[in-house]
Amino acid sequence: MPFLKLQFRPGLNKDTASYADEGGWNDCDKIRFRMGYPETIGGWEKLSNSQFLGSCRALHPWTALDGTKYIGVGTNLKYYVLRGTDYSDITPIRLTTSPGDVTFSATDGSSVITVADTAHGALLNDFVTFSGTTSLGGNITSTVLDAEYEITSIIDADSYTIDVGVAANASDVGSGGASSVAAYQINTGLDTSIVGTGWGAGAYGAGGWSDPSDVTVAGEQLRIWSHDNYGEDLVMNVHDGGIYYWDESAGLNTRAVALSSLVGANTTPTIAKKVFLSDRDRHLIAFGCDDEFSIGTQDPLLIRFSDQESLTEWASLPTNTAGSLRISTGSEIITAVKTKQQSVIFTDISVHVMQYIGAPFTFGLNEVSTGTSIMGQNAAVAVNDNVYWMGMEAFYAYNGTVQQIPCPVLEYVFNDFNFSQSGKVFAGHNSEHSEVWWFYPSLNSDNNDRYVIYNYAQNLWYFGNLNRTAWIARGVFGYPVAASIDGYLYYHEFGINDGGQNPPVGIASYIESNPIDIGDGDQFMFVSRIVPDMTFRNSQNAPSATFTLKAKDFPGSAFGDTDSQAATRSASVPVEQYTGELFVRIRGRSMAFRIESDQLDTAWRLGAPRLEFRPDGRR
Repeated sequence: MPFLKLQFRPGLNKDTASYADEGGWNDCDKIRFRMGYPETIGGWEKLSNSQFLGSCRALHPWTALDGTKYIGVGTNLKYYVLRGTDYSDITPIRLTTSPGDVTFSATDGSSVITVADTAHGALLNDFVTFSGTTSLGGNITSTVLDAEYEITSIIDADSYTIDVGVAANASDVGSGGASSVAAYQINTGLDTSIVGTGWGAGAYGAGGWSDPSDVTVAGEQLRIWSHDNYGEDLVMNVHDGGIYYWDESAGLNTRAVALSSLVGANTTPTIAKKVFLSDRDRHLIAFGCDDEFSIGTQDPLLIRFSDQESLTEWASLPTNTAGSLRISTGSEIITAVKTKQQSVIFTDISVHVMQYIGAPFTFGLNEVSTGTSIMGQNAAVAVNDNVYWMGMEAFYAYNGTVQQIPCPVLEYVFNDFNFSQSGKVFAGHNSEHSEVWWFYPSLNSDNNDRYVIYNYAQNLWYFGNLNRTAWIARGVFGYPVAASIDGYLYYHEFGINDGGQNPPVGIASYIESNPIDIGDGDQFMFVSRIVPDMTFRNSQNAPSATFTLKAKDFPGSAFGDTDSQAATRSASVPVEQYTGELFVRIRGRSMAFRIESDQLDTAWRLGAPRLEFRPDGRR
């Protein structure tokens, strides 16, 4: 009997009917393509066994002058600096009370303490640290009170509750003393967008593909940070919030402070949508910020830049290079991405390029596209001088001009997409494999649970399931680093297993083809033998995968289940490292091919297997 060589076109195509894409791949998970052939993606392992609080949607790596490596970690609750495997909380303080301004009251038998502080300005889940207290008289001692607590409920503008974890007794009737002080960290942000709130409003909160949503509710937004290092120090910004500075030389026990509080600060912006440093010319740039003549009033289309080599001088003077530009298209700046040569700026409807041009104007601004969109602040990533991003209905690239990227999985992505959480989309670069990853929330998920990949070197698309909320490319740390909803950071492309569990488990990976047939599908085929062609690269401990052939008669019919008869509707057989051939008995008008594995220490790469077949009548 003749052999049929199974050599499918690389990449995934979900947007055409399966029979129309005969010879292509239809579905996959944890798979990439190398030289046109599918293989499992690399594994992941925890960078640290310590967890951060909240959901991380911002990561920034840098190296201090002494060679110490850091990662800035911004969550909806905190801002951390990771050194080694330890997190240091550097979240800025927004308010420190005068001694005696806060008082405490306890209830016998309860660990919940009511705190009174006039016009405290705190929100639910905010963090406050108390010091200088005295015992309430019983179990609630000063040692218990003098600690950091998360606010568990807001009673009113002048009081709230905390849970100290120790039940009060009848003797706890004191108020905490005249020297008690409260240090409030900046207000926390939302972990999940709600319709009509911040990123959940306008185009970003659409109930379906490109549908509009309700208006914005002021004061509540999905918490997203931007950040960049200024030498060995760190500048960070809460989206539509304050700009802060952390001095590395002051040590990990110090917190970030408002940029405007630094010595010599002159008309420094106090609110922005995003900040970063223009590396070539050493200007700090704030996007969607307040004007130097109206500090505190945000202009969502204004761009300001500091004097060269200065964090504090922002006044535009004839003697310096500080200044501003304003975009005239759109209603707000959504994000900006820096490349090697320029900054690419996105509004809700347009794309602009800002480039350093020197004196007297410092920067020039050009519009390069209108009528485009972007999912959110983290939906774009720079790859050298190119920028790739996810729009509301398409994928785009900028390489001197803006172009829509043809995508054969477009409907698959956007027809199963939770647009109310679009601000959580995160784009990352996997340079070793020439891939841009977009992590996004599927229709019934409030968190990123899926990814879609564009391989720009091979011009291929593929996708899968993985919960990641932030990503940084390989660089300072040697591997890509990603944040997960479980509160851990992970090295990626590290080993071949899923290190999210203890002990690690195998990566559940598979790929499945569209149906193939003989002729024009006018004959049935009977398959009796499979000659596998695959390698188990870097695998250990007798690795194996499973080959499955699934048969059906017509495009609209379902693949059959395995039965006990000699001729089956599907056949699954294991393939090990030295498997020479597999004997099966399966009959159908068309057949789909699937390979999968979830075995520990197993990675595989598929070649071109053969099927031994003969035309067969229908019986």
